Amino acid sequence: METLPRAYPRSLLIFSLLYGGMVTLAGVLGAKQVAIGPLAVEAGIFPFLTLVAISSGISQLHGNATAQALARFGLIPLVTAIALTFFVLSLPTDPGMYEPAKDAFPIILGQSGRMMIAGICAYVVSLSLNLWIFARLAGAADGRLAGLRGFVAAALSQIVDTLVFITISFWGVRPIAGILVGQALAKVVLSAVLVPAIIWLVVKVGDRLDGTPGT
Repeated sequence: METLPRAYPRSLLIFSLLYGGMVTLAGVLGAKQVAIGPLAVEAGIFPFLTLVAISSGISQLHGNATAQALARFGLIPLVTAIALTFFVLSLPTDPGMYEPAKDAFPIILGQSGRMMIAGICAYVVSLSLNLWIFARLAGAADGRLAGLRGFVAAALSQIVDTLVFITISFWGVRPIAGILVGQALAKVVLSAVLVPAIIWLVVKVGDRLDGTPGT
């Protein structure tokens, strides 16, 4: 099997592929609301927090500049998925398609253009903020405590993500104060549970894939 050039660490390639998948999956799963105890949140938060943690793990492994580049390149699958969704929705439906799916498909994937724009804006702002906070905390902690730094960065960035997305999506359409508080609280809780564990896994697997001495 042909080996990868040293300029492209194996972990960076593999986690970049996973990252791109999470970017597109977040939009699809976001069509479902899930209940976490008394809190409700869109299911897209699970792949989104995964990509947030992956980007923090990449920052820990390969530096903040590489992680920032990964976040910027993540716009490519995101915008492509949105464009293809609109294209497919515009095509005529096969009369022989399973009847319940005919109505369900446009409901699940047919988000408004306003929500699509909100998703892109929230992605850019929250991912950039997450990596900036993670890097600043790295300097204060001498690069240690990656899981704790990841949680703090994710929690703060997800509060801003919620503010951006909900405001752009629903301002003037429905009251947003209750939605903002509930969504932000749920995302902070999930950040505490998921992000440190995923960062730890990304760093451990990345070290093993790249053959880092001592792993």
